[in-house]
Amino acid sequence: MRALITNDDGIDAPGLAALARVAAEAGLDVVVAAPAEEHSGASASIIATEGTAVTAAGGRGVVHTERRELPGVAEAHAVHAAPALIVLLALHGAFGPVPDVVLSGINRGANVGSAILHSGTVGAALTAGQGGVRALAVSLDVGLREGGGEHWETAAAVAARVLPDLLAAPAGTVLNLNAPDVDAPDGVELVEAPLAPFGIVQTTMTEQDGDDVRLAIRQHRADDAPGSDMERLAAGLATVTAVPTLGSPAG
Repeated sequence: MRALITNDDGIDAPGLAALARVAAEAGLDVVVAAPAEEHSGASASIIATEGTAVTAAGGRGVVHTERRELPGVAEAHAVHAAPALIVLLALHGAFGPVPDVVLSGINRGANVGSAILHSGTVGAALTAGQGGVRALAVSLDVGLREGGGEHWETAAAVAARVLPDLLAAPAGTVLNLNAPDVDAPDGVELVEAPLAPFGIVQTTMTEQDGDDVRLAIRQHRADDAPGSDMERLAAGLATVTAVPTLGSPAG
């Protein structure tokens, strides 16, 4: 089986390499195609980028790619596009045979609650699911950690535990996985949990001044949604949630 590994943090992100190792160790034929630059918050947007210019996917119809070398990966592409567009291209054979599974991540930061709608990591997985391909979005809850010292291997190990179930699931299945940022790759409990009705943070408008709109960020408490993915993750558990796509019975 062929696995496409992508993300929204960019091709040089350490979480991407960790997820590629998981796929390779599972015996999958791995190809990496990830944004040349960070595309966090891109959702399922299909935009191509060239330098600082952004064009609609239609545009000139050209998406620039560059071959890259990543440790332990036979084939890697840096793509000047958002992750959802990268998946769409992969489904049309742009990076070799159409993948049987898409793994997106490991994202630096949790993707929980209804706010996953805005995640480029989850957007890539949803695009795969909409195309009838199994997909897994993986995120590590680094919280306010500035950078360095993240426990990517913990999230990678949990993803390895979920992968067999994903590969056995019906085509088009999309799972969203979050892991706590702890040094316990073999000891994190994994639970199924529904999405919280909101995300960790919520953006609201506080006032309008002429043509300007002032925004404010509100941070939700995890226990505001008991039993949800956000509350379970805050309690130190890894969470997995099945996310319906437009073509699924629950969509």
